[in-house]
Amino acid sequence: MQAWLNDPIVQASLAPFLAGLIVTLALFKLRLGGLAAVAGFCTTAYLAGALSFTPPTATRKIMLLGVVAPALGLLADLAFRASRMTEYVLGLAFGAASLWVFSTVLAQKPPLQMVIAGCGLVLFASWTIGWTASLQRNSVRAGAAGLGLGLGAGVAALMAATASFAQYGMGLGAAAGAFLLVQMVLGRHIEAGLTFCLTVGVLGALIAAAAHMLAGLGWTELAILAAVPIAARLPVPKRWPVWAQAILLSLYTLACGAAAAYMAYRATR
Repeated sequence: MQAWLNDPIVQASLAPFLAGLIVTLALFKLRLGGLAAVAGFCTTAYLAGALSFTPPTATRKIMLLGVVAPALGLLADLAFRASRMTEYVLGLAFGAASLWVFSTVLAQKPPLQMVIAGCGLVLFASWTIGWTASLQRNSVRAGAAGLGLGLGAGVAALMAATASFAQYGMGLGAAAGAFLLVQMVLGRHIEAGLTFCLTVGVLGALIAAAAHMLAGLGWTELAILAAVPIAARLPVPKRWPVWAQAILLSLYTLACGAAAAYMAYRATR
């Protein structure tokens, strides 16, 4: 059993998928199914031996924000109905926090490069997080965005030769896939809320940013990944059943993720 749990493929796919599935099934009636995303991510991080917060390296700062995001999302979901302004303010706040996450890496660059990289980082993270958070009112679109962003960032990170962040991204995508699968089987939307959408946006954006800052993922790949929450907004026939809408939306978002991974693959050649 231990050897099975130590398998990176299991850590990045089956384990987070099962964690997300169990959490979604157990909590969706309480409108807490959105915790599936953080459950899957933490499962992957724990099995990989990386679920810790000290000392404050870039990876551990991502872990910390990955826990803070669903906590804030849950507070917003339970305390009040978040407005569009709330979603975009949170996107800007976590986008600015990306400077803290990668502060040591940025500090090693010449001043001009540091400013350009920092501004690009904040723009990418704020855009991706804000637009993903704004999907909270449609759980099928939110699940598809989590699937495309997680798997896209994970595979792109793998192409950029950073296996650990590839695992985290794939784990996030697997958990989002479980959240989406439950809706397909039940034939109904379940609550996603900021609990799910903020988690997916923050972790997906920071994992991709880490692959860029700490490995070889390019700005082009980040730009493509930033289009995932836009792809999740593409039209689907309203009369289609939930499972059919979920498949079509997943194809949209996975196409963006696949394009980012392909560009990363081409860059390595």
